[in-house]
Amino acid sequence: MLDNDNTVCGYVAIVGRPNVGKSTLLNHILGEKLSITSRKPQTTRHRFLGIKTVGFAQTIYVDTPGMHLEETRALNQYMNQEARRALVDVDVVIFVIEGLKWTAEDQWVFELVTQVKCPVILAVNKIDMLSEKTELLPLLKSLSEKFKFFEIIPISAKRKINIDQLEYVVAKCLPKSPHYFPETQITDRTPRFRIAEIIREKIVRILGQELPYTTTVEIEEYQPGTVLRISAIIWVEREGQKPIVIGKNGERLKEIGIRSRVDIEKVVGQQVHLKLWVKVRGGWSDDLRALKSLGYGDFE
Repeated sequence: MLDNDNTVCGYVAIVGRPNVGKSTLLNHILGEKLSITSRKPQTTRHRFLGIKTVGFAQTIYVDTPGMHLEETRALNQYMNQEARRALVDVDVVIFVIEGLKWTAEDQWVFELVTQVKCPVILAVNKIDMLSEKTELLPLLKSLSEKFKFFEIIPISAKRKINIDQLEYVVAKCLPKSPHYFPETQITDRTPRFRIAEIIREKIVRILGQELPYTTTVEIEEYQPGTVLRISAIIWVEREGQKPIVIGKNGERLKEIGIRSRVDIEKVVGQQVHLKLWVKVRGGWSDDLRALKSLGYGDFE
């Protein structure tokens, strides 16, 4: 049994603009695929916790949607709100940027994280893509002159370069505290949430650029048993988008189902029977009531 006088525990927000590798980083830290990933920006839509307990230290990572300047739809506003909320009352912030790519969105996120009162660690991701590491020096020098980061760590989330070093530095910032979660718990989200996210990931990966950000997934049936029976609705916004998801003779929908089932069975640890339906809900991504009914939380 742990001595609570010696344990450390704290919340760590992982923030950055879209597509800098935040979800890939979290998955490698946890050693399990918890956050869905794709090459398409803004794949992550929700804020949720990834919990890692090693000995006396429990680190509660807060994965966030990428912060972006464009807020044309209610869904975009929701994602930005979720990311900003993650900066409130955390013990550490990991600000993730991508190598030499510094954009207006990076600058915007930088201005937000420099206002927090807790330690901020700058994680410079995708260093494996640089031909010369010295190319980073001017950018890092400029950023360090503008703000006193707790530490600046070049990493590659994909190649697991310096991830151990990042975790070590994070642990140094955690306050003394009893652990908030059981040792075996890795997230605050339900299996239903994780299953819906897995299906959405396969949609994004399989459809690529063919469908804009107008799909979401709702779990309609979750029936435990010897075989876990799941029915899910893939919502699109227009009738013309249904055949894109379904594909010729239903081949695309079948592929989404097959790939989803493989990952879902890893999460639930049993055989799964999965049924998918494609339905239309006009304008759901810009409708506050629709977003709330589809699990996108409350708005300020």
